[in-house]
Amino acid sequence: MSQGSEHHLVTGAAGFIGSHLVEHLLARGDRVTGVDNFDPFYSPEEKRRNLASAQENSNFELIELDCADLEGLEEALGGQVPDTIVHLAAKAGVRPSIADPLGYAHANLTGTQSMLELARRRGIERFIFASSSSVYGNNEKVPFAEDDPVEHPISPYAATKRSGELLCHTYHHLFGMSVISLRFFTVYGPRQRPDLAIRKFSELLLRGEPIPFFGDGTTERDYTWIDDIIQGVLAAIDRTGKVPNEYQTINLGESETTTLSELVELIGKALGVEPELKRLPMQPGDVRRTYADVTRAAELLGYRPTTPVEIGIPRFVEWLEENVGSGVGG
Repeated sequence: MSQGSEHHLVTGAAGFIGSHLVEHLLARGDRVTGVDNFDPFYSPEEKRRNLASAQENSNFELIELDCADLEGLEEALGGQVPDTIVHLAAKAGVRPSIADPLGYAHANLTGTQSMLELARRRGIERFIFASSSSVYGNNEKVPFAEDDPVEHPISPYAATKRSGELLCHTYHHLFGMSVISLRFFTVYGPRQRPDLAIRKFSELLLRGEPIPFFGDGTTERDYTWIDDIIQGVLAAIDRTGKVPNEYQTINLGESETTTLSELVELIGKALGVEPELKRLPMQPGDVRRTYADVTRAAELLGYRPTTPVEIGIPRFVEWLEENVGSGVGG
């Protein structure tokens, strides 16, 4: 099928990445059925605002449901058979997963199993799974490549994401689905979740409060701008329509690292404030670094990230400052 004539089911549609993806799919003329349970992990009202423009588009339908509820989703879909399932819904975050491993198992394992089973039952042969750089654990080799060992996750969240990849491979093997597991590296940008470092730090600094600073500041992350991630997801969706019966695991990152100290400095500079640090020990489950090798993404998806943190952080801060008064942030 050509672009502009497809129907996609997107789980986690009201979230940070999901809402951006929905808007891009609608902008190119595709139909989108969004699924979201508006989990109270953070403000459901904020998530509804994320979907405000999509809700005005006649090509968008929202199903408010836990995607682990397969029978409920079957009923809500009626006779519809989407071309593609893009499974973004998950409980995210390393530290919260240590406190609530059962909740993470339900959302991330049962939810993924349910969506794969929906694909099997309906004969949907194209499936995109949102995995995470956390599957690499404390990988010593950098940058992280898709063929590196991923058998030592160090948090329940990471373990559920690796397990989701294995479930996806099983369904590809048994039923011939074209499946791409995308390993996202620390995504940020407008609508970023309030618990993630860049937004959390920015909001604290805007309120004149100190930043929780874990470790000595040398931990590194591959921070990836939302538009670069969406470019990769769209290309993955299109690839599943062209290449049948394929399983791929693909990194999506900026392929640059930024230390925690550098990140805080960049945010402070963008806000025009001097950060005050509340120094704390390293947290269990946190990895020392993430760093994406995006060679495979470039080869298979034409992926070319274009937004380093020096550009992205000021853009994010501009969005946050504009939205603090409307109930976002603050």
